[in-house]
Amino acid sequence: MLNDLSKPLADRMRPRVLNEYIGQAHILQRGKPLYEAINSGRLHSMIFWGPTGTGKTTLARLIAQHSDAQFLPLSAVLSGVKEIRASVDEAKKVKQAHGKATVLFVDEVHRFNKAQQDAFLPHVEDGTIYFVGATTENPSFALNNALLSRARVYVLTALTSDDLLQVLNNALIDQQRGFGGLIIEIAEEIKQQFADAADGDARKLLNLLEIAVELAAAHNSSVINEAISKEVLFGSIRRFDNHGEEFHNQISALHKSVRGSSPDASLYWLCRMIDGGCDLSYLARRIVRMASEDIGNADPRGLQLALNAWQVQERLGSPEGELALAQAVIYLASAPKSNAVYKAYNSAMSHVKHTGSLAVPVHLRNAPTKLMKSLDYGKTYRYPHDEPDAYAAGENYFPDDLIGTEYYQPVDRGLEIKIKEKLRHLKSLG
Repeated sequence: MLNDLSKPLADRMRPRVLNEYIGQAHILQRGKPLYEAINSGRLHSMIFWGPTGTGKTTLARLIAQHSDAQFLPLSAVLSGVKEIRASVDEAKKVKQAHGKATVLFVDEVHRFNKAQQDAFLPHVEDGTIYFVGATTENPSFALNNALLSRARVYVLTALTSDDLLQVLNNALIDQQRGFGGLIIEIAEEIKQQFADAADGDARKLLNLLEIAVELAAAHNSSVINEAISKEVLFGSIRRFDNHGEEFHNQISALHKSVRGSSPDASLYWLCRMIDGGCDLSYLARRIVRMASEDIGNADPRGLQLALNAWQVQERLGSPEGELALAQAVIYLASAPKSNAVYKAYNSAMSHVKHTGSLAVPVHLRNAPTKLMKSLDYGKTYRYPHDEPDAYAAGENYFPDDLIGTEYYQPVDRGLEIKIKEKLRHLKSLG
């Protein structure tokens, strides 16, 4: 018992059988492929993709246990090809001696390079091992196609608030694995605070609970009150990774909320990223991009406001600078939308790449030398300011092969309504 209680609470409370596993009902319900495979003992190679603390390692252990297979864990952070070969050799020995299958579990498999990932392939092919990888990164980007084609991907999601409360209550009432029979008093509203702070991560929840119990014990108490809760949970940050899947998901949600003219959702995702510790300069750059891509000339003030917000953020720093970013995001979300500039730019860039180095028309060339003048550089150029309305009607500014090309199509929103009317008028002049 003493040895068990000396381990971290999260390790002590690890589910021992499948019925103790909490969460992931979407893949562990009756009729779902993984549930049926586990129940029938039909092993197959698989990838578990999901946030930390969602039970990827535990599920792999339970699958091996349920299938009466050997469980061999590897960490991609600490292992290389040498360790992979040693594990494969161990799997071969067990299969020959006892006829048992081996589940080779690789945590953080996305950290293995292509050569290391390829090292598993022949042994998955010949049935020496059943490969189970765990990753917090999108397998489409983090794993090579050869390995992905041999394994089924299961997506694990962050635990719900109800899931987390069940995990917490189980730890409080389990007299063997929890706190050794110690009765911990904690109000329901404080339990919810812990569940909220854990942010879908069961391991984080149990670690926070363990720290709180130890802090209460230091005051000769078994009560986790509001004061202890604040001390333990203060500064607890949300799930965020500046290089991971969740980072890209959140910036995508912010951009799409601005584009979708939802100032409230835009502000929510901005605050999520700030709360998660996102680099504010990165956020400012992306907000400027939104101003050009999705508002454009429908409201050119959006770009200026975004640039001003970036400058304010750099000058004031945190936390004062964040308010300027919030102002910019709300303005952009509320502004009229146009992607006409964005589409025109992409169309023109594509055209440039496919049409090659077309010559500049002679009339558009400068003639700073006698030779250039003798070649008629700029000779027939019409200076717009000398013509009615400062517009040279009928003049061409494209290479000869592209005369009449149009990229920019203003929309019928915001200032682009007037821009569209002006361009239509100028074209009617010839």
